[in-house]
This record gives sequence, C-alpha cells and structure tokens, in this order.
Amino acid sequence: MDIKEITHRVEKESLTIRQITAEIEKIIVGQTDLLNRMLIGLLCEGHLLLEGLPGLAKTTAVKTLAAAIDTSFKRIQFTPDLLPADIIGTQIYRPDNGSFEINKGPIFNNIILADEINRAPAKVQSALLEAMQERQVTIRDTTFKLDNPFIVLATQNPIEQEGTYPLPEAQIDRFMMKIKVDYPSAEEEKEIVRRIRSGDSQHVSAAVEISDLQSVREVIQSIHMEDRLLDYIVRLTRATRNPDEFKLDIGSMISYGASPRASIWLEAASRAHAFLNGRGYVTPQDVKSMAPEVLRHRIILSYVAEAEGKTTDDIIDILLERVEVP
Repeated sequence: MDIKEITHRVEKESLTIRQITAEIEKIIVGQTDLLNRMLIGLLCEGHLLLEGLPGLAKTTAVKTLAAAIDTSFKRIQFTPDLLPADIIGTQIYRPDNGSFEINKGPIFNNIILADEINRAPAKVQSALLEAMQERQVTIRDTTFKLDNPFIVLATQNPIEQEGTYPLPEAQIDRFMMKIKVDYPSAEEEKEIVRRIRSGDSQHVSAAVEISDLQSVREVIQSIHMEDRLLDYIVRLTRATRNPDEFKLDIGSMISYGASPRASIWLEAASRAHAFLNGRGYVTPQDVKSMAPEVLRHRIILSYVAEAEGKTTDDIIDILLERVEVP
C-alpha cells in the first residue's frame, strides 16, 4: 500500500476521532495536548498516567473520554484503606452448598479510571501489575482473561503532595505515557467559570462503538515508518542507558535508563501522532513530540540530578537536542 492510499484511509477514519473529540469538548475547555495524548493512548491500547495538581479536570477528562465511547467503564477511588480484593475481586464461601464463588472486582471492565492512584500503598497499587501487562487477573488459583480492550487511565497528584505513596517502578513502567496536566490559560479559565456560573451542563453521548476503534487501529498499523526513524527511536532509548556512547555528559544524572518498553511505545505513539495529524507516514517531529510523555516516567534520576534541581524533562530536552536526527 503506497503512502497516498494510506493517507486516504487516514482521512476516512479520522471521522471517528473527530466524533469523540466533539463530545469531549462539550465538557472540557482547552487542554488540547491532554486530549490528544489520551486519544493516542486509546488508539494504541496503552495505559496512561495523568499527573497534575488537584482541580485540573484530570478525573473529568477520563470520565468524559469513557462516556464518548460505547464501552464498559468503572472508576476506582484509591484510598489508604483500599485492599487488593477491592480491585480484582475475591472468592466467597457459600455455606448453603459448601462451595466457593468468584466475586469479580471492578477491574473487569474495558476502561478503568484509577483515581488518585498514589493515595493507596504499594500493596494495593501492585494489584494492577498482572492486569496491566498480561491483560489477565488471578483470583486464588483461577486466572481470568480481561475484556478487550483493557485500558487503565490513572490520575495522581504530584509526589510532593501530602498523603501520597510513590508508585513501584515495575508498575510505572507499564504505563505507556505519563502526561503532565497543567493550569488552563486565562481565556480558558474564564470560559470554565462562565460555563459553571451559567449551569450550562452538556450531556456527553456515546459517539462511537468500541468496534469502530478497531479499524482506526488497523490504519495506524499501516502508517509508513522508515527504518531510520526506528533506529532514531532506539537511539533515544539507548541514550538514557548509555549516555557516554552518544557523547552525552548526563551519565551522572541518571541512575536507571528506560526499558525496551519505551522503544515499543514510542514507535506506536509516533504512528498514532501521525494519524491525528492526518498523515500516512511518520516524521522525526512525531517522534520528538511523543518522546517526553513516553520517556519521562522511565528515567530514574540520580541524587546528583536531584541535588542540582534537574528533572527528567530536562534530561529528555538534552537527548532530543543532541541525539542525531535522521
């Protein structure tokens, strides 16, 4: 299939995404980058971690996205007293017939909102590990396959906030992207206040079937990516592990670099980004646009970097600036 034909299919399938976006924009003002990243996660079937201060519409954005698609959705509010069984389910003994019955938890849905995921301790957070990676859940000695698609959209407050627990590294690596949610612009905030004051509450309807997204995903898989761009993605990921190999003087700032999952998801996200921009081919700019979200939670900073006030985004800026672009 040539690029012209792929682009034609991209234009045709974009209607599905425009329908979802139109529904979301009934509720969410601005936050274009957030919505684009959420759509990319949805199209790639990747789990997303949304980080931002309270009151920035993280939860509302996820609930609105789920409402715009005809699919099953469940919100789990993470709290310090939550138990793993509250998420995945448990076995219940029936004394009347002496048997055990499986009581499935809220995780048995297509889209899961793990709200304020870092308000619960590591034992509870780890209940999601098997589900997020293998799309299955084990209750006692029985393993259950989860519905397809299965996507976890988690929100968290910045780690400096009171009453938060850091996510285990094994779990945080299972998130396709970590999206930072920022304050709205002055104009957007004015519109938010205006909407709330007027009581103009719009109803979000399910604009598309979950099956409609499958044909979009097939088009994204067919989007053309040159081999040299794949090399560039691998170079970016490897540069987080072996900065010296790429003549980068940031080795002392990184304790652990990104895992191969970073390359896998950056490739997928770059294709989806090209799709949202109406192209049948991937450009270096697609890779650069998605790199911060895919890499920022996978780079573990050293004490040296923390002492100097450096963030993972600072490291990624250096990578994008200095690693050779094809």
